[in-house]
Amino acid sequence: MKNEIMDGLMLKKAFVGGARLLESKKEEVNALNVFPVPDGDTGTNMSLTMKSAVKQISSLDAPTVGEVAVAASNGSLMGARGNSGVILSQLFRGFANSLKDKDKINTIDLAKAFKSASETAYKAVMKPTEGTILTVAKGCADYALELAEVENDIFVFLEKVINKGKEVLNKTPDMLPVLKQAGVVDAGGKGLIVVLTGALNAITGKEDIILDFPAKVDKPVEIFPRIDDENIKFGYCTEFMINTDFDDYEALRSELNSFGDSLLVVGGDGLIKVHVHTNNPGLVLERALEIGELNDIKIDNMRYQHRHIIEEEVSEKIEINNRNREMKKYAFITVSIGEGLNKVFKELNVDYIIPGGQTMNPSTEDILKAIDEVNGENIIILPNNSNIVLAADQAKELSDKKVYVFPTKTIPEGITALITFDPELDIEENLTNMEEAVTHVKTGMVTYAVRNTEIDNTKINKDDIIGLSNGEILAVGNSIDEVSLVLLQKVINDEYSLITVFYGNEIDDESAKKFAKRLEEEFENFDIEVVYGGQPLYYYIFSLE
Repeated sequence: MKNEIMDGLMLKKAFVGGARLLESKKEEVNALNVFPVPDGDTGTNMSLTMKSAVKQISSLDAPTVGEVAVAASNGSLMGARGNSGVILSQLFRGFANSLKDKDKINTIDLAKAFKSASETAYKAVMKPTEGTILTVAKGCADYALELAEVENDIFVFLEKVINKGKEVLNKTPDMLPVLKQAGVVDAGGKGLIVVLTGALNAITGKEDIILDFPAKVDKPVEIFPRIDDENIKFGYCTEFMINTDFDDYEALRSELNSFGDSLLVVGGDGLIKVHVHTNNPGLVLERALEIGELNDIKIDNMRYQHRHIIEEEVSEKIEINNRNREMKKYAFITVSIGEGLNKVFKELNVDYIIPGGQTMNPSTEDILKAIDEVNGENIIILPNNSNIVLAADQAKELSDKKVYVFPTKTIPEGITALITFDPELDIEENLTNMEEAVTHVKTGMVTYAVRNTEIDNTKINKDDIIGLSNGEILAVGNSIDEVSLVLLQKVINDEYSLITVFYGNEIDDESAKKFAKRLEEEFENFDIEVVYGGQPLYYYIFSLE
């Protein structure tokens, strides 16, 4: 059946369909990340960004096309996570700018909106790289403009644009050698094609779409260290939502605390989210049923699956200093995860720590809330992760405070920047000094591979221990200590004299000290410092200065 017009309800359905399909295929998108490290989360970040967009449009009744597009743009803007999520939000922003005054649209309107989306996303990235989601978006947009001149059926139009996008996506390995070597297409580009495909399926009836898409937007905090199940005291990770008017969260938290540990109870607007590790999930659910209706129930047998889920931090932030203190000349916000690393940042007078990092990229809204909380004439954000910089930049643009994003890409860079900072100097001089200091610190990290791959002619098998520095895998093996040693041997030179070892939550004190002794023997002219970081996923983070 031919359809030449898209109205607001159809566009709303398209966004919901795109979000649903991406949610179901996010792991497929995640698997396309080139590096086989456990923080490859393009699909997860894009899915969470889509959920934020859909949450914003879910309350619209009989909306115009413009109202839907603007709501989706606003929702994705605040909920954007990771570089892929921020770029997706910028695509929606450009899309909305083109359609904001439209009641209904045809293929020509849609083509112009695609072009506006592509141009806006390109402008948002300082150094656009071809062979990425940007290229796929541009390919779709350019073709859409040509096609709209001869095709007025919305359904046929979208199908052909998507097919063109797939062609461009399949060429991304020819544009980025690292993709070709890994044998994958660009993950962000794939995610975009999934969104468009889900949108088309929804509006053509290939998939039944319920417009009250669950508005739950969680952080991607499930991290699965490999551990012995005997260490698990409470065997069932239990999560659910309660629809209720009950608002005494403290009382519920206190009561449920007796059922287990890793308890989280947060809520608002008639919803309470509960996360608890327990041996009696049935008792927890029975108590919750006394309060209201349950949905999104998820129970994982952690002993059976040999995993432990780190407690979710949905809206709670780690605040370090009293937020009611007098205005400071300088205030610092940093992103960090791990008890030990947080302690280090606290000692360096950071004002606000946003929980996050690998697999836990905070959203633009998370960062914006942190900006709102701190009291500083000049607010400096240290993302400490290359995948958080764009979200920090986006939060900066949305704030009316004087905010500076110092784009640290690793924890050691963040620590070095803070040590270098002198509160007696002006902001520009400090930023210059910090930039200079960061060039003299090198970071090494040791983790494990989550899949088989081949990079730089090196075969890597799932669960291999891998050592990385500056975006390169430099060591592969079966022993954490041996891989760590090889990594350090490859990155150390005469420029450095200090090695700081931050050991993670899977390394015990004795093992860390034993390894440090070995480093003292191997690098006898270096000072060796050992610090408990408590970070997940990465056994060791090394700072070389």
